[in-house]
Amino acid sequence: MTDLLEAKGLGEAEIAKRVRMTFAGKRQLELKAFEQIALATISRKQVKVTHLSRERAERVERTISPQELVHYRDNWYIDAWCHLRKGIRSFGLDAIEEVQILDMPAHEVNTAELRRVTQGSYGIFAGQATAWAVLRFSKHRAQWVEGELWHPQQLATREPDGCYLLKVPYSDDRELLGDILRFGADVQVLEPKELRAKVQKTLLEAVGKYI
Repeated sequence: MTDLLEAKGLGEAEIAKRVRMTFAGKRQLELKAFEQIALATISRKQVKVTHLSRERAERVERTISPQELVHYRDNWYIDAWCHLRKGIRSFGLDAIEEVQILDMPAHEVNTAELRRVTQGSYGIFAGQATAWAVLRFSKHRAQWVEGELWHPQQLATREPDGCYLLKVPYSDDRELLGDILRFGADVQVLEPKELRAKVQKTLLEAVGKYI
């Protein structure tokens, strides 16, 4: 691509002037933590970390074997084998406060198993899918959503009235819930009833703040 543009007489300066990149929702990341985790990942070493669990508002010290760095929605994560929980977990690097590389080889996870766990369900949260979300988007919104890939295994159809029916597998509904809510009245959760109830509850609570 660069060679093609240069052949047309378009240098890097002109390209930089004509391309704008925005980073909405990008969280602050301590460079030292990123460098240490990246080094441990490449050199295949175990790492002792202190991780902040925002949901439980607690800090947990654990040893992890980093498997791969993930850049997702303008933020960095590490997919790792957690020696404390004896399983694969994903951690936001911005929530890792202390890092110590250990002189111990990382526990290796089979690539197929890593993909099965980390990519088997919707979003960044690891885990094999336990349910399918069935979402119906309005005719107005359908023209945009049908061009989006929510998950590699998603199922989608256009209904006779122009609405868009989307089915996606998930294991943890936190990220999915947020993505559903951003569409407001242009989306309806049909199944499962637990997810439908959570969306309804959140919307009613939001309306209550404006009464």
